[in-house]
Amino acid sequence: MKLATSTQMQALDQTAIKEIGIPGVVLMENAGLGTVDQMEQKFGPVREKSVIIFIGPGNNGGDGLVIARHVLQRGGFPYLVYLVTPETLSGDAGINAAVCNTIDLPNMVVLQEDTISQLLGQIKNLHFAHPVHCLVDALFGTGLKRKLEGRFAKVVRLINKLSHEHKWPVTVVDIPSGLSADTGETLGCSVQADLTVTYGLAKPGHYMHGGPTIGRLAVVDITIPRQVIEAASLPGKVLDKDTGKLLLPRHKATHKGSFGHLLILAGSEGKTGAAILSGQAALQSGCGLVTLAVPTELNTIFETSLPEAMTVPLPCSDKTFSMADHDLIINLLAGKGALVLGPGIGTDPDTGALVRRLYSELHLPMVVDADALNLLALEPEAIAAAGGPRILSPHPGEMARLTGCSTAEIQADRLHAANWLSDVQVQNDHEIVTVLKGAGTVVCSNRSGWAINSSGNNGMATGGMGDVLSGLIGGLVVQGYSPWDAAGIGVYMHGLAADLLAEKQPYGYLASDVAAALPSAAQKMVHYQTN
Repeated sequence: MKLATSTQMQALDQTAIKEIGIPGVVLMENAGLGTVDQMEQKFGPVREKSVIIFIGPGNNGGDGLVIARHVLQRGGFPYLVYLVTPETLSGDAGINAAVCNTIDLPNMVVLQEDTISQLLGQIKNLHFAHPVHCLVDALFGTGLKRKLEGRFAKVVRLINKLSHEHKWPVTVVDIPSGLSADTGETLGCSVQADLTVTYGLAKPGHYMHGGPTIGRLAVVDITIPRQVIEAASLPGKVLDKDTGKLLLPRHKATHKGSFGHLLILAGSEGKTGAAILSGQAALQSGCGLVTLAVPTELNTIFETSLPEAMTVPLPCSDKTFSMADHDLIINLLAGKGALVLGPGIGTDPDTGALVRRLYSELHLPMVVDADALNLLALEPEAIAAAGGPRILSPHPGEMARLTGCSTAEIQADRLHAANWLSDVQVQNDHEIVTVLKGAGTVVCSNRSGWAINSSGNNGMATGGMGDVLSGLIGGLVVQGYSPWDAAGIGVYMHGLAADLLAEKQPYGYLASDVAAALPSAAQKMVHYQTN
């Protein structure tokens, strides 16, 4: 599914209005009607129920006014809470405000903070007369850029309080008020939704950080013509069930050589588990062959822990990787489809010299993770010197080191950070894919656009998950997937495997359990496409 930033969505609206000739009030009518449909699907009929609708200053408020009319038509009791003077609403919102005034819908105007206590009493009276069906947040939409303050912030907190104390569900129009549609950042405070109904296309903020305030997301078609959306060539998408369409068929007449051979450089004293997890995930991805090149004194650990993989002890690397084994590693790469570099390799200076040389000179695809990223960050100019296609898979802390920003700055605008690393920091002729891990993992490419993941859960907040992801992506690359497709499929499959485990236990499962669940996740992805 395509994603649109707030600016892109506004442009689509304007194209539909000005070039196609669909009046804006028609789009608003479709939005409001679609929202009431979703409300009834989720929370039951509105008939004989009170629906409290909070109206803000722009088109988001206009959508709320349309919702009020349709609630009335279905036998419900809409109550409008204006946070602006109704007469100041203009355009399509003004048209709907005039209609609501003409049909005399009950309302209260809240322009001062000290009237909020009166509002609370009025809502309780309404509930006594007709039980509350839901609260509707139609305060601010995707255009909000500033921090919520004053009466707006207090009303947002009131909505959350009423929902928590009375178990009244909250329906959000387009995006929770106080949440950035582009970054998912909370602008002071935000509404906690049970149902978010967005229009035309979903926005990055619905999925960023895992969308913790979104509740169930419904995307309503407001009749922006399909050709308008296709002509916009939007670069963003969500990694969802449709990701399975990218999976390549596996034919019967095949053998282990048909599905590629991956080399993994990973592990050091005290961190052998990272290499084992990466190797296990690569094998569970469907990869034909996996070889681990490892420090010689640790080889026995790998041979006994992962019997399905081959190992090559590097004679000059005792417990950490040494530049002295460079030529042997180059020879090992013959016949390999990709290299995974970094899980658990440590930050020894000699290892750093080897990492930077391999990163700059190898032409084959490379997944660069963990300590390899930290070693590149020590010499920032090395990041731009990629010798071939690269998939960089940092967590926010590693991304901060790569970019010279703080972790908080990375988290405040994850999409910008990932795009910056792929497009700006690494400027060359090769495809550079950045996988910024975390809730709502962001995948960006300097050639193919960007995506935000929708799978995964908080049970993944445990050690080794990133090592599994690096091996999985590497395993997909050697099976013939492009770096962009391998990253997208890998990120979604990784989260889906964890979601399957979470159906039985929400947390406490291990990274190795996720690796073992990858074939089931792949099967689920195929199932999505056939049902």
